[in-house]
Amino acid sequence: MQRIMKRMTFLLLCFLLSLILSPTWGQEVAQEVTKEKLTLYHSVMCEDVQDRKPFNPTVVFPISRGKAYCYTLFEPVPVKTYIYHNWYRRDVLSFTIRLQVQPPSWATYSNIQLRESDRGPWRVEITDAEGNTFQTLRFSVTE
Repeated sequence: MQRIMKRMTFLLLCFLLSLILSPTWGQEVAQEVTKEKLTLYHSVMCEDVQDRKPFNPTVVFPISRGKAYCYTLFEPVPVKTYIYHNWYRRDVLSFTIRLQVQPPSWATYSNIQLRESDRGPWRVEITDAEGNTFQTLRFSVTE
């Protein structure tokens, strides 16, 4: 009986070692983690960001306000990566701002300084590193 127990223990240890030392063992775990997709949970144009939250969401920014903010919250974030806020004025790219996001969720924002010459329609395209668009936010700058 004792001899059978030793053999069973030896076979179980061999099996476990073969799993651990298998070249695909870690890959299966990594594949499960990366099946999650970077997801834009919430985005908004706002007058400010306070305590990592959007303050006074709006789509009209008077120049006297001074700045316009684009706030984004990503959840889930499977791996550390970068997203982009691409600011367009009258369909012409004015600014591209690269922002890092990290697991498990991440809030971030960008802003622009408003000038007299900035009046008119704007949009912010929120994209990933490959250029895929998550969302487009439209707003106007007024007197």
